[in-house]
Amino acid sequence: MTPAILDGNGTAATSNGHLNGAAKKPAHDGFGTRAIHAGSEANEETGAVIPPISLSTTYKQHGIGNHKGFEYSRSGNPNRNAFETTLAALEAGGAHALAFASGSATTATVLQSLGPNAHIISVNDVYGGTFRYMRRVAADLQGLETTFVDLENADDDTLRAAFRPNTKLIWIESPTNPTLRLIDIPRIVAFAREAPSTPLVLVDNTFLSPFYASPLLQGADIVLHSLTKYVNGHSDVVMGALVLPAHHAALATKLRFLQNATGAVPSAYDCWLAQRGAKTLHLRMRAHGTNALAVARALERSPHVLEVIYPGLASHPRNDLAYRALSPHARAFVDRYVREHGDAAGGFPYGGMVTFRIRGGRAEAERFLTATRLFTLAESLGGVESLAEHPAMMTHGSIPPEERALLGIGDNLVRLSVGVEDEEDLVADVEQALEAAAALSASTPSA
Repeated sequence: MTPAILDGNGTAATSNGHLNGAAKKPAHDGFGTRAIHAGSEANEETGAVIPPISLSTTYKQHGIGNHKGFEYSRSGNPNRNAFETTLAALEAGGAHALAFASGSATTATVLQSLGPNAHIISVNDVYGGTFRYMRRVAADLQGLETTFVDLENADDDTLRAAFRPNTKLIWIESPTNPTLRLIDIPRIVAFAREAPSTPLVLVDNTFLSPFYASPLLQGADIVLHSLTKYVNGHSDVVMGALVLPAHHAALATKLRFLQNATGAVPSAYDCWLAQRGAKTLHLRMRAHGTNALAVARALERSPHVLEVIYPGLASHPRNDLAYRALSPHARAFVDRYVREHGDAAGGFPYGGMVTFRIRGGRAEAERFLTATRLFTLAESLGGVESLAEHPAMMTHGSIPPEERALLGIGDNLVRLSVGVEDEEDLVADVEQALEAAAALSASTPSA
């Protein structure tokens, strides 16, 4: 941690007026207002409305230890501090934010903080990179043991049986990647609180972003984001973040120490870009959600699709939980959307991720993925452009085939990241690609 000089009010003085990742957010400001203004005060020296990029790696001291809050950019940088202020303001219930060089670096730092020979419980349908780090890195280097549990469907006895005396963390994704399972976060938090080892509860909120979900308000201790995805939103930055509530100041300090010690820090330019992207998060997430709902409905109508997984659909078995789990600001948006645009089909916008099982197998899935015009075949998600991928062979290829089969990640599973293009164009693109895949099936001789 960089030592900070205290000003006359007893707060750490910095060159841009920001504390290191601590948010000052008036309760009456809405989500979009916070996205635009938190961490983006005009520069005191020049009056610049947009924070300048500070590329310096080192900072002048006016005496030993007498500086303006910065001494070396690995420990703190004006752009990183400003962006962390934005993040803490956007994640409802957040007070401390840490920006990392990548989502994987974020994951590694959290798991390193548990120390040697710890045990964690993880949702079984976890992101492939997280699975890889838990099973092939942390297990070898720090003796971490992970119990993977179907946190969506597990009964009370199964959940209680998963805890051990050394259980230190519960790792949740909701919705999960790629099958979009929904976890009842308050239920899992209740089990964590009654466990003798009092494990922390972490929620990876990447898929919904701070706009659609507020896990800290549901009792989570830590929220994780791959900022590469929705928060940045333009597919040009690799970053991650943690956000913690006010009562976890000591934990935030520990995590920041580890981050500084390992050097898992983002560049000033990446922080500047991601902060710029975050300013439009509320606008983009509304468009992602409405487009995804339209695409999901089109898939549901198609005879070439076996199953559509989108929690916002009225037909989704956990649609009620999806609505209950909405953040306060997302619920206001959804209620307004339903009043103004609701129809007999029902449903509501719930993020931009849609997964479906195409009729056929890998050949049909690949034909669909290569026949789209607007959906680009590529890994990642959350950008303004629409993307499509094949989880079994791409993002979740590191998971053993037998485990993928148990999770329902088969050869006919396709994941869509629905962008913010015009709704009608995206629907048309999906429909014509489905026809192309169906034509392949029709032309293939049966065995």
